[in-house]
Amino acid sequence: MSDVVLKIENLHVHYGSIHAVKGISIEVKKGQIITLIGANGAGKSTTLKAIMNLVKKSSGKVHFNGVNITDKPTHSIVQLGIAMVPEGRRIFPNLTVYENLMMGAYNRKDPDGIEKDLEWIFSLFPRLKERLKQPGGTLSGGEQQMLAVARGLMTRPKLLMLDEPSLGLAPLLVKEVFEVIQKIRDEAVTILLVEQNAYGALKIADYAYVLETGRIVLQGPGNELLANDDVRKAYLGAKG
Repeated sequence: MSDVVLKIENLHVHYGSIHAVKGISIEVKKGQIITLIGANGAGKSTTLKAIMNLVKKSSGKVHFNGVNITDKPTHSIVQLGIAMVPEGRRIFPNLTVYENLMMGAYNRKDPDGIEKDLEWIFSLFPRLKERLKQPGGTLSGGEQQMLAVARGLMTRPKLLMLDEPSLGLAPLLVKEVFEVIQKIRDEAVTILLVEQNAYGALKIADYAYVLETGRIVLQGPGNELLANDDVRKAYLGAKG
């Protein structure tokens, strides 16, 4: 059996006359962190939305664990095992932390498994346990990001897609977010990570794709791209 969990072939997406994604092909292998990096507007978030069928594809195919999901409705894609944590957190501000987490588990029928996953999530995010009864809207930005990721994990995904999880966070929290992403991968959850923080993403990625104006211009193991002069100049401020 193939170890390719997600396969995107020749994906094109248009927003009206704007050609946002121009024929990209990506493979995500089981148990890995794959990252898409690039400037704002490169087509990274659009790619994730197209996988979930939240935006219409102009052409191309998407397969998940061998199943063609190109035209499947979003809720069916979620049931197959893909969870997406969108940019900007999008938690339910009036629901408590616990209720937000339970929203992630609404499709599940395994109370014991849900309980076990809650314990795992509290080990990843101890602060969420401390704030279980607080409304989501009263949490700090960093805590809301943790809650958004935790809610995605409560679907028990085979593939977790994260859209800009470090956006707008203080440097210390950014470091924490990247550490948590590695821990999640270590628990056998495959991750597709979209990030403007190229340095942080490449440090933890097994494999990376660089997008520029809707096209893949470079790809390779994360550590190789981290050392690539073009990447360093364009995205890392020659850092590192």
